[in-house]
Amino acid sequence: MDILSASFLGFVQGITEFIPVSSSGHLVLAHILLDVEAVNSLAFDAVLQLATALAVIVYFFDELYALVQTVFRALGRLPVNPKDLLIVKALAIGTVPAVILGIFLESYMESIFRNPILVAGTLIVGSFIFMYAEYVYDNNFHTGEIDTKTGFKIGLFQSLALVPGFSRSGMTIAGGMLMGLTRSDAARFSFLLALPVILGSGMKKLLELITSSTTVEWGPIGIGAGVAFVVGLCAIHFMITFIKNHSLWPFIWYRITLACFVLFVAFFG
Repeated sequence: MDILSASFLGFVQGITEFIPVSSSGHLVLAHILLDVEAVNSLAFDAVLQLATALAVIVYFFDELYALVQTVFRALGRLPVNPKDLLIVKALAIGTVPAVILGIFLESYMESIFRNPILVAGTLIVGSFIFMYAEYVYDNNFHTGEIDTKTGFKIGLFQSLALVPGFSRSGMTIAGGMLMGLTRSDAARFSFLLALPVILGSGMKKLLELITSSTTVEWGPIGIGAGVAFVVGLCAIHFMITFIKNHSLWPFIWYRITLACFVLFVAFFG
């Protein structure tokens, strides 16, 4: 893999990880477009995810620091902010579905799930989920309250993103909206909820790269990761700002258009 291809893949990962258009789906298509479907391609994608996880840590550092403090204070039986403790519990419980399903579906993620036709189908299905979330959002009151039950349900939506095309951020934001959260609160919780899964997946695949008997091109991987980190920071800020005053409809139309293009290329290209 050359540096230009790695940089392009890093850009794709950085911008699509936090914008609800599916980073894994775009990476599957990008690998095919660039003809870089190497043995370590899934591991390379995971390292890019690790870079975007770092972007989450940097962007939400103050919030994460407060939550980590809450955990240690709770373990030490010291007074804590009840709201922060509830968010910690919601994030922990919300992470469980994706972890369990990720373990069982890993073999499929490396083969069957990396199919452009499947990506097109899930892009369309995910768009209908967005439409339903917008319908419910426009016709219900939004409390903005997050508890363990809400966290678990949003975690179920996150597990859908194991299939390329659904979008982790998209599914969790839509799930949060369906649970009664405001778009803004749903987006912030979405990014925080994604962190454990992205870190876990990235660290596992990074270890596989390090212990792999095949030649690993660390230079391009490092450059791609750097691009993913910088672009990821920008994408987080864009999404947090955008979602305050706008709906998911621009992403719905983009996903449907992309799906139609992919299907056209797959059958007639």
